[in-house]
Amino acid sequence: MRAISWADLLVFFVYFIIVAVYGYMVYRRKKAETNSSSHSFFLAEGSLTWWAIGASIIASNISAEQFIGMSGDGFFAGIAVAIYEWVGAAALIIVAVFFMPVYIKNRIYTMPQFLQDRYNSGVALVMSIFWLFLYVFINLTAILYLGALAINSLLGGQYFHEILIALAIFGVIIALGGMQVVGYTDVIQVAVLIIGGLAITYLSLTIVSDKFGFGSNAFMGFKMLLKDAPDHFHLIFKKPAPGASMETISKYLILPGFAMYAGGQWISNLNYWGCNQYITQRALGANIHTARTGILFASFLKILMPVIVMLPGIVAFVLYKNGHLPQLANGKDGAYSAILSFLPSGLKGLSLAVLTAAIVASLAGKVNSIATIFTLDVYKKYLNVQAPERKMVWMGRIVIIASLLISVILTWNDTLGIGRSGGYTFVQKYSSFVSPGVLATFLLGMFWKRTTGEAAVIGIITGLVASVFFNKFAVSVLGSETWLYTAFKNPAGEMEIPFFISLSWSFLLTFFVMIGISLARPQAQVKTIQVDAGMFKLKGSSIIGIAIILLLLSVIYVRFW
Repeated sequence: MRAISWADLLVFFVYFIIVAVYGYMVYRRKKAETNSSSHSFFLAEGSLTWWAIGASIIASNISAEQFIGMSGDGFFAGIAVAIYEWVGAAALIIVAVFFMPVYIKNRIYTMPQFLQDRYNSGVALVMSIFWLFLYVFINLTAILYLGALAINSLLGGQYFHEILIALAIFGVIIALGGMQVVGYTDVIQVAVLIIGGLAITYLSLTIVSDKFGFGSNAFMGFKMLLKDAPDHFHLIFKKPAPGASMETISKYLILPGFAMYAGGQWISNLNYWGCNQYITQRALGANIHTARTGILFASFLKILMPVIVMLPGIVAFVLYKNGHLPQLANGKDGAYSAILSFLPSGLKGLSLAVLTAAIVASLAGKVNSIATIFTLDVYKKYLNVQAPERKMVWMGRIVIIASLLISVILTWNDTLGIGRSGGYTFVQKYSSFVSPGVLATFLLGMFWKRTTGEAAVIGIITGLVASVFFNKFAVSVLGSETWLYTAFKNPAGEMEIPFFISLSWSFLLTFFVMIGISLARPQAQVKTIQVDAGMFKLKGSSIIGIAIILLLLSVIYVRFW
């Protein structure tokens, strides 16, 4: 890749100054309120507008993991990988309509608080500790490691540790201002992400057009992708027939056709978007309509994300296939960086700003969630019950600094082996094992009053055990071909069940175990939360927004099914 020029550095410096100055202005305006109120610091209670909520949700979600991982999967599998974004957009509608009113009506500020109010303090404490370990040791380290790796590749590959420290400091600076600073600076981050990302995608399409002799025409570039890589523009992979190639099998293992739409993708997305402090926190301090509108805005933006993070991967595939991308030396995960090598002076600085915006927004959002859970659900309840508001705010700031310091130490020499397993695989492997139990616990807790605390504890354990069983031991115990699943030999020569099919069965087993345990006990008085039909009524603007989102998704699926 050609060296970063002074024009590139100028573009990046302008981005940095705008974010820093705007963040400081927000902090100064809300300083007294933020420093004296824990709910203001952690949740920006009542101060985030719908557009800030939506932008912050997307900024927290999109990071180097998507830019590197999803563009790489786009290179390998094509548009089918966009299911993560487009099913996510549909899942956000469900969260906006059904989950968020339950949280806000019952004044739920953290996910462990929901578990305590609905079940008991034991369930809440266990999940608080688990979420803290998951967020610090898995999510935060992966964001930091992949982010430093991606930016380092843009700068020539010699500054990994320096970038690591710079990203951590940038994330701390924003997060220390509280959720108000995080939320409003995320608006700038998302603007940079979308404008810069679309500019890079547009330019990459003009490169395809130029290489095939049509001049700099983005529309012709896209037509050439459709013509030269038609297999990369199908959303559903059919189940591999006997004798299918390893490439066909590998694609099906990560995206198992219609089967993943029947359960696995919905479980993964509803758990991520609806039961995850990292996401829900942005809307928990608002009123129901503002929160709902913000989440629907995030849903609309999700539809756009594959154009920014996945389509460049298909561009890289077509260019590489036709001998125009010899610098693609790192396999599919090098697809996005390889495309950036074509950018002219100035736009490389923009691409650097895009990546940095995505990474820093995710870091700041994640450490704010870590601080929120620790301070409100552990420190305040078990370590210092009488802690005043100002002391809770400062405890949150200490946790922010400590969690990022731990992450820097763990990623300095890649102690956790993120690079060996692949960043996307690393995060999915550890976080997905609990999603069946967590989602079942939340769904039954919200909508079935009979569910007991005992069922919740056993359900969480069952979800974990079932996930481990289906992913590691089911084939050796039950065989490779059953009515539950079909296992295929992966590139490593091992029999593997498609991940999303394993997830589906783990969830169903957990769901029915929880129902069985609750029904097996004499009906007794259990802790419940307030749920009534009026909570789910929609205003006209929300109905219109949902209709537009569903229409856009329908058009996409009709065209590329």
